[in-house]
Amino acid sequence: MFLCKKTWILTNREITWSTLKKALSTMADSVLHGYDDTQVALMGEECILIDRNDNVTGSASKKTCHLMENINKGMLHRAFSVFLFNSDGHLLLQQRSQAKITFPGHFTNTCCSHPLHSPAELEDNGAIGVKRAAQRKLQHELGIDPRQLSIDNLHYLTRVHYLAENAPDRGTWGEHEIDYILIAQKDVDVTPNLNEVESYTYVSQEQLRKMIEKSQVGNSLITPWFRLIEDRLLMGWWNNLHNIQQCRDSQIHRFCDQ
Repeated sequence: MFLCKKTWILTNREITWSTLKKALSTMADSVLHGYDDTQVALMGEECILIDRNDNVTGSASKKTCHLMENINKGMLHRAFSVFLFNSDGHLLLQQRSQAKITFPGHFTNTCCSHPLHSPAELEDNGAIGVKRAAQRKLQHELGIDPRQLSIDNLHYLTRVHYLAENAPDRGTWGEHEIDYILIAQKDVDVTPNLNEVESYTYVSQEQLRKMIEKSQVGNSLITPWFRLIEDRLLMGWWNNLHNIQQCRDSQIHRFCDQ
């Protein structure tokens, strides 16, 4: 980390001085005391606030968006989930690092994160802003070079609205998102960032089914959004990778009452 010309380099990304001040303020916040320093700093990033119909209403820090006290008041933000398949039709899963503040150690789909409240990632046309965010986070979390997985390789399918309280510790953190679903099928090189990803694996449909069964008896942890999507939507997409655009819709699938 170093300071130069009012910029700060954090995990190989240049961010503005104002974002740095927010990150430092976040790091000093008592609710974040004891967590990993890198993950705490990332809590200062500005997420996109939206209404139930996915209209942008403003911005708030990642920390603010993920506090249950704000979620319980209806705060909702934009997110994305990437499902990346290889040429054999196997799905790339990641296990979230134990350093993560929300859902540490949980298995989930390839990459789950948030577009930021910036001009490039706010752009709505064809979900291009969300796709840019996905490229950024795929590289950050899994080391996937954007030259291997282009914007054109990422197919936007639909949106999912869900709410989930954090595990294992409940009451402080949670998720309340409208989640853009992005599908891709491409063979890529993976080099995980161990601060983000503890492990990764490719699974067949049958292997995933067995993982879900184990999670139901407490032998493994799976994120709630991945469990919901797998239960209600995933297999329809998985069986149509050869013509994935036919699965696209304009709905917001409601998986919560808020």
